[in-house]
Parts: sequence; structure tokens; C-alpha cells
Amino acid sequence: MQASSTSSPLTAAFWMGGAILSFASMAIAGREIQAELNTFELMAYRSVVGFAIVCAVIAYSKHGFAQVKSTKPGVHVLRNLFHFTGQNLWFYGVAVIPLAQLVALEFTNPLWVAVLAPLMLGESMTRARLIGAIIGFSGVLVVARPGVAPLETGHFAALGAAVGFAMNTIFTKKLMRTDTTLCVLFWMTASQALMGFALAAPGGITMFSLSMAPWIVVVGVAGLSAHYCLTSALGHAPASVVAPMEFIRLPVLAILGMMIYGEPLEVVVFVGGAIILAGNLYNIHSERRLRRQG
Repeated sequence: MQASSTSSPLTAAFWMGGAILSFASMAIAGREIQAELNTFELMAYRSVVGFAIVCAVIAYSKHGFAQVKSTKPGVHVLRNLFHFTGQNLWFYGVAVIPLAQLVALEFTNPLWVAVLAPLMLGESMTRARLIGAIIGFSGVLVVARPGVAPLETGHFAALGAAVGFAMNTIFTKKLMRTDTTLCVLFWMTASQALMGFALAAPGGITMFSLSMAPWIVVVGVAGLSAHYCLTSALGHAPASVVAPMEFIRLPVLAILGMMIYGEPLEVVVFVGGAIILAGNLYNIHSERRLRRQG
């Protein structure tokens, strides 16, 4: 979704507030759910909730279910494989490392897009993209502090999730040339429900308890609302305005982690997150400058 010709930062900030609330809700719900379910089961039940919501919206939309027909089924398969993998790694990270660290490492998503897009979309690897990636990934070292603090599987899961989300972004760009957003969401929720149940089946699929049902609903709704709000924000202001707003997610999740789970507030995580954000902003401004020159 392209930013409108008339930028409205206040409206974008409103939508980013909704996105941050959604991401925070999804993180907390994801951690609570894993007291009973593994990530495959979590993804399966979450996708069932999302699928029901998407089908209801499609049923009342102008073009109905005719719009779920796609000319690029193979691209849908690849997109959903990468998104499913990334989301599973993200939920695993939610459960095993502090929320602030997870969010900071997740901010590398746009940097991975900048690095991988030349390979996947035929875009050029510019000097600006390389510099932005170096700046951003130096922030990862600040957050993870290899050699100073023990590297845990959760750190690698968070970075793996960022790569998965980056690949998801790249394949979504391909799909949005021909398919509607509802088409993408329909096949995402349908296929990921099937993948979740299929991977959970060998060990036996656990039915969640009644007390866990509200968290299942929260994670299903938040998964859709987060991306809807983020897309809406980008529709009212350019990425260079929206990206700094997303950084607010780091202190919000850090404070929630401290209040709910007793996680420490670490200055280095904020510093590293700011460096990663700086790499993202450098890329955004460089791309805008190149487009103006072109």
C-alpha cells in the first residue's frame, strides 16, 4: 500500500498505536499459550481464528470469494512456508528470551529485505543498502553481546524469524502485483492452519483448556490487526515517517516484560535497537534520494 499523496503523520501515528498494541498483545498471548501448547499448535489454532475472520470479511466484500483465485499459487506456497517458519521461530523466541531483546532483533527484518531483494527480485545491491545493513547488523552485536553474555537459542530464533519475515515481505511484493490483500490473507491463514496441525499431529494435537481460549482469540485477532494497522499507517505517511514510530514498540514491550514477567530493563538493548533502526532509516532515506534522482 503506497502512502497517500497528502501525508498525515497524526493519522499514521494513530494506526501505528494500533499496530504496537496488536504486536504487544500477540507477544504476551503467545507466551501465555505456550504454557499448554507448542508453537505448531499455537500457529494452527491462531490460523483457524484468522481464517474465520478473513472468510467473514471476504463474504461481505464487493468481489466475494472470486478474489481468492490466484494466478501465482506457487508464490503463495513459498510465501507461506517462509512466514510460517518465521512466525514459529518468533513465538519460540517470545517464550525463551526477554521481550525487549526479541523486538530489537526483529527490527533487522527490513535490513534482510535490503540484502535479499537483489537476489530474489533482481534489484541492485547499492552502496547505500550495504552501508545500511552494516550499520544495522552492528546493532545486533550490541543487543546479543556475543562473548559477553551467553548467546541463547532464542537469539538465533529471533534473527531467523526476521529472515523469514523478510522473505515473506519479498514474496508478498510479488503477489501484490496481481492479488488482493484478502486473497493473500485467505491463503495464508488456510495453509498455515493445515501446516500447524500437520506438524503437530505426530506428537498428538493438544486441545487447549477453556481458560486458554481468550488468549487463542487474542493471538488470532492481533495477528491480523497488527499488519492491517501497519499497512494503514504506511498509507497515510511514508516509510521514513512510520519507521521511527515503530521503534516505540521496543520500550513498550520492555516495560511490559518488566511489569508482567520481571524482565530487566537493559540499556544496551535500547542502544542496539536504536542502531538497528538507524540502519533501517539510512536505507529508507537513501532509496528516496535515488528515486528523486531517477
